[in-house]
Amino acid sequence: MKHHLVLRVGVKLLIPLIMLFALYVQFHGDYGPGGGFQAGVIFASALVLYGLVFGLSELARVAPLNVLTTLMALGWIFYIGIGYAGLALGGMYLDYNVLADDTRHGQHYGIMMVEFGVGVTVASTMLVFFQCYAGRSAIEPRDEEW
Repeated sequence: MKHHLVLRVGVKLLIPLIMLFALYVQFHGDYGPGGGFQAGVIFASALVLYGLVFGLSELARVAPLNVLTTLMALGWIFYIGIGYAGLALGGMYLDYNVLADDTRHGQHYGIMMVEFGVGVTVASTMLVFFQCYAGRSAIEPRDEEW
């Protein structure tokens, strides 16, 4: 697609806006619709668009599979860690009230941190799915290592 200059420039202008919208959805999730899952999918869609226009090799350079699989695990561990932090501070699992002196602040901090973990896990999982399945050919399957 190197000859589609208008498409490539347009995508380069759209990707930062899509990522900014993903951040808005991420941080607005505790006040209204949105949150980690939706933000993760929106963020991943920006990079999927990048991979569709610039090619899978460029996407693999920007978001390598080994980094994405590590982020998948770290997001999940972060989510679980917030739950155990509530236990360690004398509350119940995923009890955010004990995360701050004021229970309202504790709820806010806990929800934001859990949604961040969910967002990282969902975005990296969607990108791993895309890279694994988009690189496959129905005629001649490839056996590539991650």
